[in-house]
Amino acid sequence: MSESLAQLWFRYCAGDAAAFDRVYAELRGPLFRYVKRQCGGCDRSEELYQEVWMRAIAARASFEGEHFRAWLFRIAHNRVVDFHRANGHDVDDDPATDLDTFASTAARPDHWSQLRDCVERLFAMLAALPLPQRDAFLLKEEAGLSLAEIADAAGTSRETVKSRLRYAMKQLRDGLEDCDD
Repeated sequence: MSESLAQLWFRYCAGDAAAFDRVYAELRGPLFRYVKRQCGGCDRSEELYQEVWMRAIAARASFEGEHFRAWLFRIAHNRVVDFHRANGHDVDDDPATDLDTFASTAARPDHWSQLRDCVERLFAMLAALPLPQRDAFLLKEEAGLSLAEIADAAGTSRETVKSRLRYAMKQLRDGLEDCDD
């Protein structure tokens, strides 16, 4: 049985730098995508991402539970909220980077134009979601958190998370109903 993220984090707190490397390797992609989407792909997304890790390291002794992923994404959630408060507005998402990466893997180039339109619309709709709904959606889809972990990370109830996800999914589905799979 492999070690959980919580076990690895406790090992890191006890001085095992290799344990941190394993935690970082597992969560760097989902955490970066979450931060990037939550700040709309802004120029500061890399900086915000690094700040999340720095805050986690600074607060390492405060982690006492078994849900490390939720604890880390709670730190990210709080940093994103601070970012939005400091800027006083949501930042628009720039899907170009993601679309260029996706374009190289598109299986059917004849459908690329339609697919690109749908993906651009998805990113615009995601950016337009109210922050609590977007947060819940990204914590589920990008970070892979459970409802309980999302509730913990967002500081709300499981039922509230379910409601936010339901509303977010309905808006996204309604806006993309003319897109193929």
